[in-house]
Amino acid sequence: MSPSDDDRELFRKAVEDVRPIAGREEPPARPTPPPRARFRRRDEAEVLAESLAADPEAEGETGEHLGFRRPQVGLPLFRKLRRGEISVRDEIDLHGLTAAEARAALYEFLAEAGRLNFRCVRVIHGKGKRSGHGGPVIKRKIGRWLQLREDVLAYCSARPVDGGTGAVYVLLG
Repeated sequence: MSPSDDDRELFRKAVEDVRPIAGREEPPARPTPPPRARFRRRDEAEVLAESLAADPEAEGETGEHLGFRRPQVGLPLFRKLRRGEISVRDEIDLHGLTAAEARAALYEFLAEAGRLNFRCVRVIHGKGKRSGHGGPVIKRKIGRWLQLREDVLAYCSARPVDGGTGAVYVLLG
């Protein structure tokens, strides 16, 4: 419903003496606060707790994500590893192997990668979806096997495009 001509004329007469207030400026914008790394301390504390709590003799981690770093591996380097920013030079797929076969294949693969001076490799261990009620056998053991090797400086679950929680990036020294 639009206003009638009488209503428009009445409105014009009511506001004919109204003038804008002179000299009124917009208030100055508040300066934006400097950016803060809100979760940095928590991330650093979690990674430190993980590395200190890692027991090489334990059965292994059972959570979805795997991760470990030795004290000489700085947090920036570990973050690069987690983000997949270190070039993966080779990979091994342990699907379908028994635990004993997988461990032997893994150790042989890591020894060869060391001889070739590879800095980073990917180990595909799978998620254990066909392992039955016992859960993922190789995934539970992979962390312990990697931590027992002195040439393994760090490892973490891969990015989803590289296998996600069914694979790990391994940083070799």
